[in-house]
Amino acid sequence: MENNRTVDSPATVGLRGRCPRCGEGHLFKGYLSFRPSCEVCGLDFRFIDSADGPAFFVMSIVGIVVVALAMWVEFAYEPPMWVHAALWVPLSIGLSLILVRPLKGMMAALQYSNKAAEGRFR
Repeated sequence: MENNRTVDSPATVGLRGRCPRCGEGHLFKGYLSFRPSCEVCGLDFRFIDSADGPAFFVMSIVGIVVVALAMWVEFAYEPPMWVHAALWVPLSIGLSLILVRPLKGMMAALQYSNKAAEGRFR
């Protein structure tokens, strides 16, 4: 995992789903699966292990947004429960699907730039 970075910010490159080294190649081959390597610079993506990190951040962000909006709607309008279900379930699912890929890409790029690896005993 050499660090020959030519891009400015790993966060912006990761959010765009690009290679953390060159910033040009695609990071994903599907919606959430990583390519084996970058098609531009040849960086091997087998080192990437984002684990549950993206899911944690997605749940935190979506939870804060949806709960804040639900409380505001409840206190301002006092709608019936079916309105809450009709509003917040689709919003939660939609926001989760929108956020998970960019956050997974960002975590992969940050993992590369910080040379993160599995912990080992010496």
